[in-house]
Amino acid sequence: MPDPKVYGAGEEASMRSALWAIVLLLPALMAGTAGGDAPVLRIGFGTDKPPYVFEAERRGLEYDIVVGAAHRAGYEVEPVFAPLARLRRMLADHSVDGITITNPQSGDKACYTQPYIDYHNVAIALASRHLRVDGIADLARYSVSSFQRSRDLLGSDYDRMAASNPGYREEANQVTRNLLLFSGRIDVIVGDRRIIGYFNKVVAGQVDVTQPVTTYELFQPIHYSVGFVNPAICTAFDFGLSDLKRSGEYGRIEQTYRDY
Repeated sequence: MPDPKVYGAGEEASMRSALWAIVLLLPALMAGTAGGDAPVLRIGFGTDKPPYVFEAERRGLEYDIVVGAAHRAGYEVEPVFAPLARLRRMLADHSVDGITITNPQSGDKACYTQPYIDYHNVAIALASRHLRVDGIADLARYSVSSFQRSRDLLGSDYDRMAASNPGYREEANQVTRNLLLFSGRIDVIVGDRRIIGYFNKVVAGQVDVTQPVTTYELFQPIHYSVGFVNPAICTAFDFGLSDLKRSGEYGRIEQTYRDY
């Protein structure tokens, strides 16, 4: 059996450049068979979820990053908005090319890109409650309002806490958590810090959102990828994402939504 080839730094750089050129050529070759237009990817996004997805406006932190990376890889994007469970079915029957907010732990049959965004979930309570929360299990002592499917996403310790907590609930409409918290009707809310921050602005005229809060950093960030049916598109998207970051555009998109 021949010895494996060992490449020098210059050879590795040349190989990376060649691979990058091949990947960039893929959309152009596909376009050549479709009348010269850039190929279109049908990518599934979750339904309206500010500041990540503003469905009606076709924008958002997540939306802008995914579309920007796809454009740099030579593709146009046709967004498809649907609940996650439906998107997963659409991915399975290939009625979309890919879906967002997924990762290898999801179990979907797909090629996964490099992570394009992190969600950082936290627990928040009014500071006036003086709650003692040193770990996830401590939440079982309090009433908790969280987001749908959080028991599936936040780990086994969280699932056990929720199962044993008669005051645990999950909200279909995420703005409900902010109203419950600042009206004093719930002890703790759980959710992504950006989403909670966005809805604080929405409910500011209904409840006093200036009340001091205590934030409990109980959860590790969740890294999300795009799951594609076609591995070649997966590779192209990764190069597009790298280029988006290298150009500084990724950081500019983050700045656009920094107030959330």
